[in-house]
Amino acid sequence: MLLPGTGSDEVFVRAVFAGPLRALGVPLVAPPPPPGAALADGYLATLDALADEHGALLVGGISFGAHLAAEWAVRNAARCGGLLAALPAWNGVPGPAPASQAATLTADLVAGSGVGAALAQTEGSPGWLRAELDRAWRRHGAGLAGSLRVAAGRPAPTLGELAALDVPAGIGTCTDDPVHPTKVASAWASALPRAALGETTLTALGADRESLGRATVLAFLKTLRPGKLRS
Repeated sequence: MLLPGTGSDEVFVRAVFAGPLRALGVPLVAPPPPPGAALADGYLATLDALADEHGALLVGGISFGAHLAAEWAVRNAARCGGLLAALPAWNGVPGPAPASQAATLTADLVAGSGVGAALAQTEGSPGWLRAELDRAWRRHGAGLAGSLRVAAGRPAPTLGELAALDVPAGIGTCTDDPVHPTKVASAWASALPRAALGETTLTALGADRESLGRATVLAFLKTLRPGKLRS
């Protein structure tokens, strides 16, 4: 099960990961975001329910979705078959992390002036990103500010917690992304006992959404022992 980033949605997750996982014969489960302040707890409950039904899960996500998947994996290591974490934004408490600050500012703008006003502030962003935000933010609607605040303040696993998670892990980064710094992704990959780092760029992502999924999945494959791929 793979989870989207803050303010994003399962449409983007599918665009990034469905193709690379399909090539391996692995089905993608990507449910829509729980509304508003229920974002984190709702997704964690869904992961619990899926693990209860199906056993060990391959989990992951993008940005805050990667944080939540890793949080669940740390708490449920025996039920985690692997981790695909694209664009982690911080470890431990968010502090001054750019993604946390951006989410807080956007939440304030949405709460005070509405989704339309927040979208107007994205005019300097690449066209593909503006289109993604326009779709996803309007889908979140009145719950957008609440979900952004949940993500902005929630700690990610610490590097010490990641060091105790002995599962295959692929970490994906865009080397030109200042909001999700490569140094954070590299720290995750270094802390996890069985992890590799895959790199792409935002420029490549704009032209081909699957570039991020491929980088993350290929990194994951480097950590597998023969015959150990589990969906």
